[in-house]
Amino acid sequence: MKPTLGRTRATTKITTTLTAALVALAQGLALLPLLLPTAPAHAADAPAPPPPPRVKAEGLAATPPMGWNSWNKFACNVNEQLIRETADALVRTGLRDAGYRYVNLDDCWHGERDARGFIQPDPQRFPSGMKALADYVHARGLKFGVYSDAGWKTCGGRPGSRGHEYQDALSYAEWGVDYLKYDWCETEGLKAEGAYQTMGRALQAAGRPVLFSLCEWGNSQPWLWARDVGHAWRTTGDIFNCFDCIEDHGDWKAFGVLQILDMQRERGLRRHAGPGHWNDPDMLEVGNGMPVNQDRAHFSIWAMLAAPLIAGNDLRSMPPQTAAILGNRAVIAIDQDPLGVQGWRVAEDAGLETWVRPLADGRWALMLLNRNKAARTVRLDWVTQAWQDELSGRRADFAHTRYGWQDLWQAGRQGSTAAPLEANVGAQDVVMLALTPLPR
Repeated sequence: MKPTLGRTRATTKITTTLTAALVALAQGLALLPLLLPTAPAHAADAPAPPPPPRVKAEGLAATPPMGWNSWNKFACNVNEQLIRETADALVRTGLRDAGYRYVNLDDCWHGERDARGFIQPDPQRFPSGMKALADYVHARGLKFGVYSDAGWKTCGGRPGSRGHEYQDALSYAEWGVDYLKYDWCETEGLKAEGAYQTMGRALQAAGRPVLFSLCEWGNSQPWLWARDVGHAWRTTGDIFNCFDCIEDHGDWKAFGVLQILDMQRERGLRRHAGPGHWNDPDMLEVGNGMPVNQDRAHFSIWAMLAAPLIAGNDLRSMPPQTAAILGNRAVIAIDQDPLGVQGWRVAEDAGLETWVRPLADGRWALMLLNRNKAARTVRLDWVTQAWQDELSGRRADFAHTRYGWQDLWQAGRQGSTAAPLEANVGAQDVVMLALTPLPR
């Protein structure tokens, strides 16, 4: 997130908590060299540097994380009532049972730090405190997430975690936090890899498993180094509520859905994703103002990319068509497929793109994406198709294997690869199929 804006802790801590804090802070000081430029090796035969330490909690994010985040719709206009009502809405709408588990509070929840440096929530917006809020979320079978920043201040101008990483991690563990989105504003002089390793170490030392989401905007190519640091990493700058456009803010830009899609493909990111470590093209804009066809395409694209599905709309009052898109369990199953292989584009014809993704149990997903502002009629002759994925070693040869297919957006529409597929793909819309091999 780029800049858009400018319970007080008890005064006594039990001895064990203070001891843990001091030990953790000492560990943090040992990591300071990670934040500084590395001196070049002078010897020609200098040994290769050791691999980065594994500092993330294991066993989380076997599939891309799913949940909700406050930023895209509410920005800094957040309070505890909104979070409680959103948790209730996830349950009421059935989205929790469809897989959306994280309720993530983004920027601007922060108050000041106390005399010892521990961060406090804004007392006017969060008078009950973060522990009580996390307990409310947990009581509904959900998980609770917060936001911080590697710099001096967050993108919204609140206190960042720089110099307080271990204190903040201890606070998160005490509150019951399950997810941390960690941004990259006001980070002058920091090296991203070292800064994120520091917070990863802090979370590890605090002792509570936390899904760690790196929001560094892709500037330092985190897909090359973040696998052992966090569970997901942003691959681009911010998304905004547009299907095909760029919003220029002068010193930074926000991108539409198609622009972000193109960056995933052009950067060759799919080989870096997999269970426990995911490319993150940013949060969903479904329900924030795009027409239903674009929302449907947006959601389908994210599923084909094996992207985190983090809703960003007002779940309390969304219309039925938005709920139907976010709650489409057949498309969610593509995103959450346990094989964990990201899809790729196999063909393009004047703005009509064919994307495929191998799935578990020999299945495949197919997406026909129409980027144009006019509908397109498609005839796909299956016997001419042969998809080969070098990452998974999977191959689909339709001349020798027959598949049954199911349309994931038109319930009841199905067929098989014994006959060519004929479909009308609406303007800036998709047709999406799941293919299952048939017995010989």
